[in-house]
Amino acid sequence: MLAKIYKSDKGFTAEYERIYDVPAEIVWLSLISNEKFKFWMEHLEITDLRNGGNINFHYNDGSGNLEKITITDFVDGEVLQFEWGEDTVRFEVLPNNTGSTLIIKQFLTQITDHTPKDLAGWHVCFMHFDNVVTGESHIIPQGEWEKWYAEYKLLVNHSTQE
Repeated sequence: MLAKIYKSDKGFTAEYERIYDVPAEIVWLSLISNEKFKFWMEHLEITDLRNGGNINFHYNDGSGNLEKITITDFVDGEVLQFEWGEDTVRFEVLPNNTGSTLIIKQFLTQITDHTPKDLAGWHVCFMHFDNVVTGESHIIPQGEWEKWYAEYKLLVNHSTQE
């Protein structure tokens, strides 16, 4: 399912929603575990899990370079929010009647040519995350990112013209 993009006070918000038939605790642990990150967002490593704490973004290009990302909001079991360049990404894990809901928001200060690339990247990461949470192993086809990039280019273009 595509993210929804809407105008907000400080720019735009891209919002993804995932619903799982597993308890919120499983979704939360899949979100904050460095061991599980390598299956859905291999660049990230949490080094200090708290409000004001740290996440490392490893470039994984052989250089050993990394970027430190600050955690800007944290509520154990519920909220993880961190800087993402000039933007912010927020994960909220909520229990529901049949399991849990994960809401992911990227607060975009501005829409750029890179925005659809970022959104497509997140989309594919969440496809991998779904596998981690459910314990299933749906194969993500090669070229999946390109497919979603085309969709997000259209969505971003439409959202900014409203």
